Amino acid sequence: MSLLPLHLLGSPALRQHSAEVKSIDDEIRRLVGDLFETMDAAKGVGLAANQVGITRRVAVVDAEGDRFAMIDPVIVETEGRATAEEGCLSIPDIYGDVTRPERVVMEALDVDGVRYRKEATGLKARAIQHELDHLDGILFLDHLSLLKRQMLLSRWRREHKDDAGYTKEVQAASARSE
Repeated sequence: MSLLPLHLLGSPALRQHSAEVKSIDDEIRRLVGDLFETMDAAKGVGLAANQVGITRRVAVVDAEGDRFAMIDPVIVETEGRATAEEGCLSIPDIYGDVTRPERVVMEALDVDGVRYRKEATGLKARAIQHELDHLDGILFLDHLSLLKRQMLLSRWRREHKDDAGYTKEVQAASARSE
């Protein structure tokens, strides 16, 4: 497994609609492992493949004691509305209140190519929806009011005006503590 560089706001990969996987092979299984390792090192609860520059419909989630990969995921049912603060590994230190369905039912393939169905509420439902948005080129900022989005984007630009590019290396936990 490998730690992959995170793509940050401004990277074209974050705005691309990801291509379906259709068949699971060793490359996809390796990608899932790399996504989990990168997400863990970055201390996230979810990570989509396009956040590491790979525009395939693959994402991982680790929320509320449930850790799973989603390959070619689709939401088949939603219910209710809930508003909560969201952030994103691709937009560090920027947060906003996002309203999403409170309960979702999602179908996806696992790493063995077996289709499964998962019902989720709370943080897990929010993480699933956030990662599926990424696979469609949508950022949590797109769910905010125009004024709030402009304010946060202005702050991001100020704080990152000297950045050399649109990627950030993720450090392993042991490397961070040295």
